[in-house]
Amino acid sequence: MRIDLVTIVVDDYDAAIEFFVDALGFDLAEDSPSLTNDGRPKRWVVVRPPGAETGILLARADGEHQSTVVGNQVAGRVGFFLQVGDFDAAHRRMVAAGVEFVTSPRTEPYGQVAVFLDIAGNRWDLLGPA
Repeated sequence: MRIDLVTIVVDDYDAAIEFFVDALGFDLAEDSPSLTNDGRPKRWVVVRPPGAETGILLARADGEHQSTVVGNQVAGRVGFFLQVGDFDAAHRRMVAAGVEFVTSPRTEPYGQVAVFLDIAGNRWDLLGPA
C-alpha cells in the first residue's frame, strides 16, 4: 500500500507546472487531456520530485466552491514538506527562481527549515539535514 497522488487545487495549469517544474525542480510526469465528471474538458497534470513515487495532481479549480480553497487547502498551516539533501543549494535556487519564503532559514533539532509558499499560496516546509 502507498499513497500515489495528493491534489493541490490551482488557478491555472500552466503557471502551476512552471512553478513546480522550473522553480522547485520537479518532473512533469503527465499532462494529458481529460474530462470532468459531467464531460467538460480538463487536464490530468501530475508533477513529482525526481525519483519520487508519490506525485502531486495539479487540479484547476472548477467553480466557486473549489476556487475558495486555492491557497488555503490546509487552513493556513504548513501542509506540504519538501525534503532536500542540500538545503542551502535548494534554498538559493528557489529564491533565484522567485519562490516566496515567509520565514528565514533556521536550524531545528530535526534539521534546517524554511517556510515557502507555492503558486497557489499554500505553505510548505523546505527541509534539509541537520
